[in-house]
Amino acid sequence: MAGDEMRRGRQSAADSGKVKVTPNTGRIRRERRAAILAAAESEFSINGYKGTSTSMIAKAAGLAKAQLHYYFPNKDDLYYELLANIADQWSCPLADVTADDDPAVVLRTYIGRKMRTSWERPALSKIFAGEVLRGGPMLKSQFSEQRKWLDHISDVIRCWIALGKMDRVEPDHFVFMIWAVTQHYANCQAQVLELTGRSYLDEADLSMVTEQVVRVVFKGCGIRY
Repeated sequence: MAGDEMRRGRQSAADSGKVKVTPNTGRIRRERRAAILAAAESEFSINGYKGTSTSMIAKAAGLAKAQLHYYFPNKDDLYYELLANIADQWSCPLADVTADDDPAVVLRTYIGRKMRTSWERPALSKIFAGEVLRGGPMLKSQFSEQRKWLDHISDVIRCWIALGKMDRVEPDHFVFMIWAVTQHYANCQAQVLELTGRSYLDEADLSMVTEQVVRVVFKGCGIRY
């Protein structure tokens, strides 16, 4: 996927240092990387790229700044890692789809996956949206990979249309519409909660909203619900 090569290079560089290896070394590394990424996800989503420092992330992760830099040499490396994770989260569910697949099953699964990510990890979508709003200078490689992914999905949608499995739509913008509605619950979380008078949205809300999105999308493109 888009971020795999970048991740392997960074991990190799981090692991090449001379450290004492014990039976717990692998577990500790995994736990520390996970703690750093979780802290970075929170800090970048709240403060944005420019407002976040590695010192802030290290403190939130409960680590010394030097420990953070062992795994991620600088802020850009850590930020790229999160952006790559986001791109993978969004593209994986449709990566191997073909025209032989049932569009109802494919789109229901994809919408459900995107909605759950917005519900459970809204910070991911906020980070990506924030980067896009500042012009996407660190998204060039992800945009290139997303273009390939979107070309593939659009070709599949055109085949579904030709086979009479769904009504005619413009494929690229059809996908953009799905992104817009599913990511709204993450990017505009504060607004959604305020306007609904809720302190949080639970699993029942997720099921209800997901079903409504699926129903509206299916009706709009002629897929039998």
